Amino acid sequence: MVYPHPIQPPPGYSVLAVTVNRGPYIVPVPATGKLKIDGQTVPIPGEGTWHMVIAPGPHDVRYTDFMGVPLVTTALAAHPGAAHHLSFRFGAWRNRVHDGHGTDVTKFGLWSNYTILLLVFAVVGVVCCGLLAPLATS
Repeated sequence: MVYPHPIQPPPGYSVLAVTVNRGPYIVPVPATGKLKIDGQTVPIPGEGTWHMVIAPGPHDVRYTDFMGVPLVTTALAAHPGAAHHLSFRFGAWRNRVHDGHGTDVTKFGLWSNYTILLLVFAVVGVVCCGLLAPLATS
């Protein structure tokens, strides 16, 4: 279960608070992405902060796109009775995740869609204008 408000951890469990921003994209990341904890999809309704109960111990936390490609991954060691906070930040240049203290805990952060698009346009521009231009004049 995912809650939009803070919750108390049940005895022997932990609480994970996940904050997800919209990102600079035309279609918000939470509308197309999926939060996965240890490979299981957690249904988050949209951007904002969401609270969920998790078992104590190590966890692999990922935010993936609609095809399952990881956008951001991190690891979390949950302690019983504690609340843990992760903030997924989808930016114009790079996707990152931060803990409750603001420390970057990203294990893998994919470049944003805009950065990838910019690099593709640069490569296509060099190939089309730089390499093919001499052939067109001959």
